Amino acid sequence: MHSRDLLKAPMAAARSQSSAIPVLVIAVLFGIAHMLTNGQYGFHRDELQFLSDAQHMDWGFVPYPPLTAALEHLGLKMFGLSLVGLRLFSVLAQVLVIAVSGLMARDLGGSRLAQIFTATAVALSPAPMFDATEFQYTSFDMLWWVLIAWSTIRLLRDDDPRWWVAIGLFAGLGLQTKYSIAFELAGVLVGVLLTDARRYVTSGWFWAGGVVALLVFAPNLAWLIRHDFISYHFLQGIHARDVNEGRADGFVRNQFFINANLFAAPVWLAGLFAYFRNRRYRMLAWMYAVPVLLFLFAQGRFYYTSPVYPMLLAMGSVVGERWLHTKRPAWRVGIATLLFTGVFAIGIYATLCIVPLAPSGPLRDFAFRKNSDLREQIGWNELVAQVAAIRDALPAEQRANLGIAVGNYGEYGAIAILGQKYHLPTPITAVNSGWLRGYPSTPPSTFIVLGSSRDRADELFTDCRLAGHLGNAWGVANEESLYHSDIFVCGPTRKPLSELWGYGPEFG
Repeated sequence: MHSRDLLKAPMAAARSQSSAIPVLVIAVLFGIAHMLTNGQYGFHRDELQFLSDAQHMDWGFVPYPPLTAALEHLGLKMFGLSLVGLRLFSVLAQVLVIAVSGLMARDLGGSRLAQIFTATAVALSPAPMFDATEFQYTSFDMLWWVLIAWSTIRLLRDDDPRWWVAIGLFAGLGLQTKYSIAFELAGVLVGVLLTDARRYVTSGWFWAGGVVALLVFAPNLAWLIRHDFISYHFLQGIHARDVNEGRADGFVRNQFFINANLFAAPVWLAGLFAYFRNRRYRMLAWMYAVPVLLFLFAQGRFYYTSPVYPMLLAMGSVVGERWLHTKRPAWRVGIATLLFTGVFAIGIYATLCIVPLAPSGPLRDFAFRKNSDLREQIGWNELVAQVAAIRDALPAEQRANLGIAVGNYGEYGAIAILGQKYHLPTPITAVNSGWLRGYPSTPPSTFIVLGSSRDRADELFTDCRLAGHLGNAWGVANEESLYHSDIFVCGPTRKPLSELWGYGPEFG
């Protein structure tokens, strides 16, 4: 059966699909598995940045909008400094992504097989799997993209323009989470203009959705205006760095290998083809094509487009299920078994690479070899303890007016959050949002300097001496141990801090 035949199915058929309980069970089991493993190591350097920003709540931060830090602030109030507790929000976001993906398949006319395959393929895709292992803004970015896609399906299926309000709400929340959702919204607008959905432009509900999005985004927009769109200029610098360092390489390859389960590639490709052929749902094809092409030509990083794959897997599962019904029972069972087996095989391998399954032994070592993000969770407590020991070894007159200068946001967050146990002073940095927080009104006369080379430390400070080296008990090679291992004790800065601060935020 061709995808266009979906249009011939009565609306009642889409509403009378089998129970969504199996999809919910898959999503909940996925969440439980992550809750049981998310406390193995330590905070990732990105999580330390969110935690430090959560102590300075505002309507915006230099690298990102405020919603992610606001959730961390809430998590700190609810759970304290708990890995599992703080990552609960990311887990819940991905549980919803899996459940909504299955519901998209149901709303497109799929029965239980299509719904279960969609939910399973999404759960066992590397990108959403990773987004449940750490507290990242990508975890919530994916949720808003998926909810926009689901709302669009309901809008088009029922021809109910009131769904534009939901789309506007999720768009506003997305803009409060990660600015790259603007590329998905570009896909929504192109899809409206190039398909039969253009009829909604004359609907008041369409414009009401735009107003809702703007109202939700307005506080951050006002913050951006007040700060001369500092985030835009900062992200330009980040993008230039990523391109220069090759971080944008492999964009097309990783659409297949990481953004979605590799063995499900024929399914999501069938879904894309089906959306283009299906007059009712063609708008969703443009919601995929536009952001992917924009990011491809702009040299964006591959994971920026990971949220568009659940909607493709949903449609591909539906048309695949209908195609299977044209086959003999033996072929039907064989093909379905092959697809599920392949998806599970890829999912198991991804789990071994991504999920912190073991505190020691070969599983941990394998994951560390394959996953640099897991390695970035190691050594922060030891860093803070070593800085405290260096502080305690200084003469009393140097400790009396001491500053800790850090070179990246992981170090900033570690000193600001984990350093509270040792009563370390608030760190000083020109990196990310630390730049906006400024520097002490009374400049320190002694600095402990992290994250700088010897040449850089001598350029900025006087009388520097090597005071220690960073490492970790597990001997894990990560960014800190490889590139920022030296700790210096220095005298005052060579220029007043006010002069050093005048160039805008750095990134690191």
